[in-house]
Amino acid sequence: MRGLLWLLAAIAIAAGLSVAMRENEGYVLLVASPWRIELSLNLFVILLAAAFAAAYLLMRVVAHTLRLPSHVRAFRAQQAERRARKALAQSLQALYEGRFGHAGKLATSAYGLGAFRSLAALVAARAAQRVRNFAQRDTWIVRAREAEPDWRQATLATEAELLIEERRFDRAREVLRELHLSGARHIATLSALLRAERGLENWPEVIRLAKLLENRDAMPREALEGIVVNARVAMLSRSGLDARGLAETWKTVPSAEQRHPRIAGAAARAWIRLGDCGAAQIAIESALAETWDAGLVLLYGECVGGDAMERIERAERWLKERPQDAELLLTLGRLCVQRELWGKARSYFEASLTLHSGRAAHVALAQLCERIGLADEASRHYRAAALAAG
Repeated sequence: MRGLLWLLAAIAIAAGLSVAMRENEGYVLLVASPWRIELSLNLFVILLAAAFAAAYLLMRVVAHTLRLPSHVRAFRAQQAERRARKALAQSLQALYEGRFGHAGKLATSAYGLGAFRSLAALVAARAAQRVRNFAQRDTWIVRAREAEPDWRQATLATEAELLIEERRFDRAREVLRELHLSGARHIATLSALLRAERGLENWPEVIRLAKLLENRDAMPREALEGIVVNARVAMLSRSGLDARGLAETWKTVPSAEQRHPRIAGAAARAWIRLGDCGAAQIAIESALAETWDAGLVLLYGECVGGDAMERIERAERWLKERPQDAELLLTLGRLCVQRELWGKARSYFEASLTLHSGRAAHVALAQLCERIGLADEASRHYRAAALAAG
């Protein structure tokens, strides 16, 4: 529709000019001594328009000629970018396909073409990491840092990830702290920092980071709970070399976590090694009041010293609630051995074996039989222990 209107307008203008020129009888006189030129006004107008058009076309040709080198450079840059994009896409495909050597060559080619240089360098660094060429990886990381400032955070994140894979946790932590200071305080950075701190066995920091991630709902609660429990167990095991350090570490554990079976078990084992059976007893009893755990029940009978009769009475109250608990019967037998209650100990061991014919119960009963002079019975239980599953 618009084209039709322009056509009608052009016809109307042409018709108007034709009528105006037919009625025009003027002329133009050009004098340049000794020459004298006389032209009709209509012809002069036509020649003037033609001269203007020719001058305009000449100027366009000259301008285009002058701009030709820049057009060529732009065209070449566009072609190079197209080739770089293709090489980069192929390098990524090769990386994910596991063809790491080919991926490195393609990424190097993309980097040399001058487009997407930081991304190409990071792909080459990952490819070098997969073939364990760490020196080449570090070279590419440096190139990625220098290529494009906007890619700084991506470069730092990639470097930290690769260092963690190499188990260079101290250097990875430095890079992640630099990344944190640059403003990248998101979940991925905290998760990577958590991995680095776990590798360095910096357990207080592991717990702090795990709590932060839990507040942000960044990981499954069960996974974060497992990380915190492992960290608490490691801290208690490390602090269990002296009573004061163990007590101070135990105070830092929240009361809810103190009742976790694994945490309470780690603390109790540490106290048993230090000879503080009373503290171990309190930790185990508090945890069992919250959650019944077979491992803690067995540990309850391993503590030698203190008031064994009090522990026997507590365990017998538990037995009224759990008469079919093989671990509890085994623990009661061990506690009775401490008090030299041979008859009760033997009956508890035998009851435990009735429920579960485990190696520990056979060994405990064999040792008891040796002490009371039943050598044949002891030998029989030792043989049974050797054949028992656990």
